[in-house]
Amino acid sequence: MTPSVLSARLRAAAWFVAGLLLLVVLWEAYKAVGPEAGGKIFGWKLLPRTDDSSMPHVWDMLRAFTRPEIRGSDRSIFSVVLAGAWFTGRMAFAGLLLGTVVGLGLAVLMARFNLLRKAMLPYIVLSQTVPLIALAPLVVSWGGRLELFGVQWQKWMSASTISAFLAFFPVSVGALRGLLSPAPAAVELMDSYAASWWHTLVKLRLPASVPHLVPAMKLAASAAVVGTIVAEISTGLRGGIGRLVIEYSREGTSQPAKVFTALLAAAALGLVFAGLVSAADAYSSRHRPKEMPA
Repeated sequence: MTPSVLSARLRAAAWFVAGLLLLVVLWEAYKAVGPEAGGKIFGWKLLPRTDDSSMPHVWDMLRAFTRPEIRGSDRSIFSVVLAGAWFTGRMAFAGLLLGTVVGLGLAVLMARFNLLRKAMLPYIVLSQTVPLIALAPLVVSWGGRLELFGVQWQKWMSASTISAFLAFFPVSVGALRGLLSPAPAAVELMDSYAASWWHTLVKLRLPASVPHLVPAMKLAASAAVVGTIVAEISTGLRGGIGRLVIEYSREGTSQPAKVFTALLAAAALGLVFAGLVSAADAYSSRHRPKEMPA
């Protein structure tokens, strides 16, 4: 790793930490000066309440991780939330893989056939308007009647499918834009070599799509986590972050900070997934030639 690359990554890490600290400062500042019962702006009730049951202090949220999940239990909230994040993360990862395969496949087809792109792209965009809360029970109902290669459909497969439903969209749109990004002169050069469409795809279009695909994959990774959590809540699947959000919200009056532990875990899981995509990009591009400054 060159010093310039190391310096750039250290700066990115520093900005990330600075962003978190700024978020904490803004949270605590509003809690200190904001109205305890909420407030109105131009007659609209937009300002949230700042009482401890609605906005606990950040240190109270962090301290809640060390408390027992249930009075008298040996398991801390941290261990329970960590186990839930591991359970949700595995389903989200499966959904991300499935969504990536589907999204890339659709992008390649749409890049190859112009008529197919005009026919499919509006419906791909339209698919993201379907409410997941309504879709999740349908997926569970349909999946309960399926048997793949002798394996009965499980609830976690439904959650991964819903996760893939959210993840495939940014991948397909980002990959399509990247596959169509090569300059006409570059495409004409491949044609002059009598390269087949497949060779043009592998040698030109796919490498050119990487700058567009990586940001799309980061969005897909976060969307996969969101889709999995929504699926857990909608289907009643136990063991993950989604179920903890429901269970801890019941104690919102007595232990408001406990509710935020599951929410913080969900946010951290999304950041971990996006970080894994960045790490994979950095690893795969470590031998990629760097552009020289003019």
